[in-house]
Amino acid sequence: MTWIMELLLKNLKNNWRLKYFIFIVVISSLTQAQNVSLKTGDLIFQSMDCGPLCEAINEVTEGYQGKDFSHIGLVYIKNDSTFVIEASGNAVRLTPLQTFQTYTKAPMYIGRLKRKYRKYIPKAISFSLTQIGMPYDDAYLYDNGKYYCSELLYDAFLNAYGKPFFELLPMTFKSPKTKVFFQVWVDYYSNLKMEIPEGKLGCNPGGISTSDKLKIIGIIK
Repeated sequence: MTWIMELLLKNLKNNWRLKYFIFIVVISSLTQAQNVSLKTGDLIFQSMDCGPLCEAINEVTEGYQGKDFSHIGLVYIKNDSTFVIEASGNAVRLTPLQTFQTYTKAPMYIGRLKRKYRKYIPKAISFSLTQIGMPYDDAYLYDNGKYYCSELLYDAFLNAYGKPFFELLPMTFKSPKTKVFFQVWVDYYSNLKMEIPEGKLGCNPGGISTSDKLKIIGIIK
């Protein structure tokens, strides 16, 4: 224990001013951790409530500190307006942050690239902007001319970095408990008239949130 801590403990008992000071410091630290000033290139991780589909995704993926993330977007600030580049709905699109925030009531976690990787952000942004209008990849198949949310970011930073930046891993659509396909996926791919792409390479928001190339810097609500 340092001499400063010993001095604080010695004087804390009967010193209300010192107590108040420590209280303010703690509250200030917590506030700073919660309120993040976004920058272009930040990644926003969301936990969306889309029913059984999101529940199935959450059960087979794990994000930062065990959090469940089912959506991800890339921050783009232009003329003092904050947007999120995302693959959502029917296509890749540029969405105002205020609209993006309405997708969930849960806190959104912010990932920021570590300093040595930030030089790749402009090229990743440029690539992502050129993909606006590309159709949404509802089959979740990599490299098929369409994009789902994390696939867009994977390709954006692959293009910027010149080699894989994030990681592709074999996808599973089976319950880790029963080893049987989730019924929601059986129905989903049946409607698409295609086989479930079990074992095919892919990526997800949770996996990206654990990348050693970025740091989770806080949340926004």
